[in-house]
Amino acid sequence: MILLQNPAARRLFLHRHALAEPPTGPATGPALATLINRIGFVQVDSINTVERAHHMILFARRQSYRPEALKPLLERDRALWEHWTHDASILPVALHPLWQHRFDRDAIRMKANWKAWFRDGFEAQFETILRRIEADGPVTTTDVGQGEARGKGGWWDWHPSKTALEWLWRTGQLAITRRDGFQKVYDLSHRVIPDAHRTPAPDAETMVNWACTSALDNLGFADASELRAYWHLLRPDEVKAWAKAALASGEIIEISVEGAEGQRRRAFARPDVVQAAANAPDAPQRLRILSPFDPALRDRDRAEFLFGFHYRIEVFVPEAQRKYGYYVFPVLESNRLIGRIDAKAHRDANVLRVKAFWPEAGIKLGAGRQSKLESELARLAAFSGCDRIEFLPGWQRETLA
Repeated sequence: MILLQNPAARRLFLHRHALAEPPTGPATGPALATLINRIGFVQVDSINTVERAHHMILFARRQSYRPEALKPLLERDRALWEHWTHDASILPVALHPLWQHRFDRDAIRMKANWKAWFRDGFEAQFETILRRIEADGPVTTTDVGQGEARGKGGWWDWHPSKTALEWLWRTGQLAITRRDGFQKVYDLSHRVIPDAHRTPAPDAETMVNWACTSALDNLGFADASELRAYWHLLRPDEVKAWAKAALASGEIIEISVEGAEGQRRRAFARPDVVQAAANAPDAPQRLRILSPFDPALRDRDRAEFLFGFHYRIEVFVPEAQRKYGYYVFPVLESNRLIGRIDAKAHRDANVLRVKAFWPEAGIKLGAGRQSKLESELARLAAFSGCDRIEFLPGWQRETLA
């Protein structure tokens, strides 16, 4: 069995995620749409400690990127749209026909769960909301549900009309036409998705083949669970059947992948995987500060296997129990994850404050590396609307076991 050694595996994986090249070049219009298509999707998240996740993901790859470049592609050109992978994500609009399978599958899954999870009465609002939007135009969650019982706004405490809006969006009857601030604005799908991309869904076999092959190509190599998790769309039996057929036809092969500690895992790959890894560029030596939701880190177990980097976000961990901090950013240097940094943009004071940097085992923050870190933080500060960096006392921390 072919062995893909760890340096080659990292090189290929980072290349497929557009992190093995200098973060230069255009980041507007078609160039930005092409970048998002290349990495598959960009997760959307509301936390704005430095910048929101989707903006940080794109900035890490093109440092000419600015948040205002994304809105025209979503809201005017309609080259992109927002829906669900493992979470809310920005996707190429060309995927809409394939996503019709997701609409149907989500409806089945949600029907089994949402009645138990949410307030009663949301199904009764479906037709009312659709007719209102048809007659009066797009709505937000604050525009509907007047007179309905409202809780504190948590995930399980939505009022029935808000639940209905989310159901209609998840099942494809509504689409997000824009965001006001970070609030979703819903409209009828046919008003948002261009006619060219509202074509009939391909058959299930075509959808399964696309989901598996695109996941494999974007990951470089993957086992069945990683293929399934990429789009979070398929059943285990569908991935298993696809892999069996693809192995038999020679479309894919099985290989052994070496992890950061020398451990090995079996994975599927294209027959030319070794050559593809050899042809992938070596990542530049500069540092990049990544979003916790970066596509390269979304699969925490895969990141730990490849890079020896154990990362868990601690947003939902009580403060006294946090090991690092509320929202701590992984730091990538070339093909290594060398540490994590606790930083926050204080826009009222125009300052990016650095509370702590924890290096990984064996990493020293010498003068050269500290200079690179400060340069990257300066770029990140400007990106987040700040004009200076402030290092808090004791910010250089010791490696934690």
